Amino acid sequence: MSDKPFREPRVALNRIYTKRGDTGETSLVGGQRVPKDEPRIEAYGTVDELNAFAGIAAVSCGEHARLAPLAKILHRVQHELFNLGSILATRPDDVHPQQPRVTSAEIAQLECEIDEMNVALPSLRSFVLPGGTRLNAELHVARTICRRAERLLVSLARTEAVPPEAIQYLNRLSDAMFVWSRWANHVLGVPEVLWDPNAAASAKPKSE
Repeated sequence: MSDKPFREPRVALNRIYTKRGDTGETSLVGGQRVPKDEPRIEAYGTVDELNAFAGIAAVSCGEHARLAPLAKILHRVQHELFNLGSILATRPDDVHPQQPRVTSAEIAQLECEIDEMNVALPSLRSFVLPGGTRLNAELHVARTICRRAERLLVSLARTEAVPPEAIQYLNRLSDAMFVWSRWANHVLGVPEVLWDPNAAASAKPKSE
């Protein structure tokens, strides 16, 4: 008996297109055919989008050896997001006991990493804007997608059962993305871009 908490995937992707989705429907893990714009599909589709941007950020980390610790974390997070997508693509009655999902262990790990990286960062005296480095901006994009996925899960939870760990994980991950974006600039020695309300066009003196 395996000591791993989740069962290994049983996937055979021999054909990439099946044409079954041409009518605007897709299949859940339990085999049910549902519209592609159903809230559950929208939720795990957004998690998939988040995973793609986490992958971009992980690749950017590879450009600097000092960012290797973050690259390792992001690679793990990609697997966790796929686990999250698995459980979201399954209606509660069809969930297998060993089906991949996010748990309290993943949430606790994110909290630990947030605390460890945040210690090295200077206190904030203003809100920050995405920028300074490409990686910082990429992580902010991922953060906003993560927040959107969280909102979609909250909406889904009003009509269907959603594991509470799923919402908690996304909430913590968005916080982590924010800290990681700041950490990236800090490690690379690049100043953060601070919000200046008077940098807006309306605050500039009018020319005579």
